[in-house]
Amino acid sequence: MKLIKLDAIDSTNDFLKSLASQDELDNFTVVTAENQTKGKGQMGSKWQSESGKNLIMSVLVKDFLYDNEQVFNLSIIVSLSVIDALKSLNIPDLCIKWPNDIMSYNKKIGGILIENTIKSDGRIVSVVGIGLNVNQINYEHLPLATSLKAICKKDFDKDALPFLIVEKIQDKIESWKNNSADFWKEYFNTLFKKGVPMPFKNLHPDSDGQNFMGMIQGVSSVGKIQILLEDDSISEFEIKEVQMLY
Repeated sequence: MKLIKLDAIDSTNDFLKSLASQDELDNFTVVTAENQTKGKGQMGSKWQSESGKNLIMSVLVKDFLYDNEQVFNLSIIVSLSVIDALKSLNIPDLCIKWPNDIMSYNKKIGGILIENTIKSDGRIVSVVGIGLNVNQINYEHLPLATSLKAICKKDFDKDALPFLIVEKIQDKIESWKNNSADFWKEYFNTLFKKGVPMPFKNLHPDSDGQNFMGMIQGVSSVGKIQILLEDDSISEFEIKEVQMLY
């Protein structure tokens, strides 16, 4: 695993995307930063972190995705890899809040942002951004966030985490062909609030933005959340079309 360590950068994802466009980088090249000034979440939301206290990393993944309809497979691999890495550190009560926020108990400890580029020959090159709250304990303005240190009351070696996570990603990619059904099942079983009646807000531009009750049933093959409604119908929503109110 090739590791590029930066002190400060606007975005590790943008930095790695730029490198990958100019150079034949090794698969699983990793960029980490102590501080990130323009951290990104899903659909342009911001991700902020205290300098030096958290894991900010991006990893290059290529030669895995070959079809736009399969891009959610990588989300499954990465989110399960982060969960496995954290389980090995004895972090309790882990789950995945669709599509790929990492939760402990009912609070967010990390997020994943995958950006895919289709090359001229049809190959899909992915830059996987992972942010994990490690040793930061002040979340005064983020009541739904927490960290490994806040949960376990001890410091963690954040520099060891990229190696641990990337090893899990590599293992799952290598075994995907024979174990994809098992990985999908594991992802379903790890979903936050799956099968629990919950209020949701419809964020679709064509909707009236009303709240509704529903139960998460699973995720479609292209990554849409499947929600059972009160009339027993199932609706599918894209990222940022629906918000769980918890």
